[in-house]
Amino acid sequence: MKFIQHDLGFCKNGQIVEISLSGNAANVQLMDSSNFNNYKNGRNYQYIGGLATRSPIKFQIPRSGNWYVAVDMRGLKGTIKSSARLIPGPLQPLIQNPLSSIPPLIGNPVSTIPSIMNNRPFTHDKNFNPEYDVFISHASEDKEEIVRPLTLALKENEINVWFDEFELRIGDSLRRKIDQGLGNSKFGVVVLSKNFFKKNWTIYELDGMTTRAVIGDQLILPIWHNISEEEVRAFSPSLADKVAMSTSKYTIQGIADEITKLVKET
Repeated sequence: MKFIQHDLGFCKNGQIVEISLSGNAANVQLMDSSNFNNYKNGRNYQYIGGLATRSPIKFQIPRSGNWYVAVDMRGLKGTIKSSARLIPGPLQPLIQNPLSSIPPLIGNPVSTIPSIMNNRPFTHDKNFNPEYDVFISHASEDKEEIVRPLTLALKENEINVWFDEFELRIGDSLRRKIDQGLGNSKFGVVVLSKNFFKKNWTIYELDGMTTRAVIGDQLILPIWHNISEEEVRAFSPSLADKVAMSTSKYTIQGIADEITKLVKET
């Protein structure tokens, strides 16, 4: 199937992409790099968008990363031309359909694609990708001793926390929920421990935080739990150089209060 590809490159969370159409109605879909690769190869994929009958169309980037727009005529007649551009700053208001999963391309009627165009403007669904003050990355073995008490202390301080026990439900995609939490948190709290260093998921989360920190979208706040500076430096020299709080020197409430102060001052 033929389609028009717009490679948006690296986009920051909250940026707006505007797609202009010339010709007939078309299917317009915003995808990250992984889902775009699935789309090209006829596999199951997820997207934001659907059947566009008016122009221009505007989407808000849900999380930082590499993004693509695909425009195709699947199930439609006629021809289409399109262009895409990024618009700095937020668009108010914005309604955005949640990511939807659809079957492979072959043989699917266009009626299965949700319409994204009507007479109302796009606004962000208030239940989609909520904004968090803090994302807490940790090993499950440290949950009982430090992470759960820290989370409760932060919530008592009126800090909005992404914590897996609060956010994950049966049937949720773990990777997707983590990506949403990482992409919509101002601070990344990393509870570094011997257990943390052994986990694949914690490394995945730390890599996501580091990517956002490099472009200035997020600050990393390390907490050392039952580890030495030498152990942290052996794991990550850059993390060892960051000012950190240690559970050997601070109480849970003391750590929560320091994080709260930083969040409210920023």
